[in-house]
Amino acid sequence: MSQPLTNQDSGENKSRRDFLKTGSAVAATAAAAGALAAPKLTLAKSAHVAGSDTVKIGLVGCGGRGAGAAIQAMNTTSGNVELVAMGDVFADRMQSTLEQAKTEHGEKVRVNEDTSYIGLDAYKSVMDSDADLVILATPPGFRPMHFAAAIEAGKHVFMEKPVAVDAPGIRKVLKYGKIASEKNLLVQVGLQRRHERAYRETIDELQNGIIGDLMYSRVYWNSNGVWERPRKPGDSELTYQMRNWYYFNWLCGDHIVEQHIHNLDVINWLMNDYPQTAQGQGGRLLRNGVDHGQIFDHHFVEYTYANGHKMFSQCRHMPQCFKNVSEHVVGTKGYANISSGTIYSADGNEIFKCGEGPGQRLGHQQEHHDLFANLSQGILPNEAEYGAKSTMTAIFGRLATYSGVELDWESAINSNVTLAKNLEELENLQSEAPIQPDKDGKYPVARPGIGVEEIIDWEMKKSAPMKTKKKKRKPKSKKEK
Repeated sequence: MSQPLTNQDSGENKSRRDFLKTGSAVAATAAAAGALAAPKLTLAKSAHVAGSDTVKIGLVGCGGRGAGAAIQAMNTTSGNVELVAMGDVFADRMQSTLEQAKTEHGEKVRVNEDTSYIGLDAYKSVMDSDADLVILATPPGFRPMHFAAAIEAGKHVFMEKPVAVDAPGIRKVLKYGKIASEKNLLVQVGLQRRHERAYRETIDELQNGIIGDLMYSRVYWNSNGVWERPRKPGDSELTYQMRNWYYFNWLCGDHIVEQHIHNLDVINWLMNDYPQTAQGQGGRLLRNGVDHGQIFDHHFVEYTYANGHKMFSQCRHMPQCFKNVSEHVVGTKGYANISSGTIYSADGNEIFKCGEGPGQRLGHQQEHHDLFANLSQGILPNEAEYGAKSTMTAIFGRLATYSGVELDWESAINSNVTLAKNLEELENLQSEAPIQPDKDGKYPVARPGIGVEEIIDWEMKKSAPMKTKKKKRKPKSKKEK
């Protein structure tokens, strides 16, 4: 059972992302993409408790991104926002985020000992609070369960990406995304590039044909990697894995899912579609120690869309190697660096450059300006579907690199392999972790070529291989010929 916050402190390591203090200088602008098609209700029905113009928010997951999202929500110039409830598994992480929030926003933080909850079921207490909207920012393995609970509780939702780590989780998010629409609830997903004005201007130009038909794209998330949190004396296996969550697939989904989703989502957005096939390769060369858990340190995937468009995807965690986080596309009349907002003709002349000014690049903040601007107008966008399907695109790529075979979208999204079953049954940090180390302290890692769609434990060797089927390419048009 979740408990109110106490003065426990176990010295959490530095968060995986340094929160960029953007302040509230950036004014709210146009509502998020798709808002015009979203249902519109009166304020009393859409945003607030009757008789109040204040939006009360609850936070589930108090790590670096949770702290950032809560503060950015309170930064918004699009209404009055207060933080009224918080939940996390670790008391020290809760305390750090609470202190940071109070430093930034003082009286907007209405959280006290009675509304700060610690435990694996702390999310339930946040859902029972009087929050109008909840921010879901735990490790993504918990996201489908928390999202379902939020929608069942009638809460508007801002949830961080990725929204799941396996296909059953994706299907759950899609199911509750539809229920959210039926219940007139707003759902926003932390794929902030879709709210960044520089990206939106560039995507508009490309979709309007500035470089003709789009033939292929390249996307990258190549970096040194992220933090490691070694096991501490006295840690239970579950405590260790949840502290070091980035390296365990049931919590993170591998870095192709946790980070590279941003780049993959940009091309899905550009194409207004999702890949139909994927094949790729990857492995562990440098980051293969005990504290690196299960994940690969490099992935390369070739995705193919229904119209034949190819997306070539790279993500890598290797120090002193080529670094790049960007998206590019080539068309019949030119090419573009989408991430820099620059478009060129076929002969290399610049034909478009996105606007540069305050707010053009502040996607993390802009998504909250958009969210609360929509609520203030009674507009209720629902980003659950594209959030889920772009997450599935990343999972699709992981399945391809882990298995070493070409896969099709329908087989992947209908897979029944679950990375962590029965998360609801984890009672406390002494519960058995879903993945266990062997006698040498090593964890099961995928081995391409053995014909399974995913490695969870060694018993998965007995699983039947995922079906693969090639989609027929559409005949070329007269123009293409």
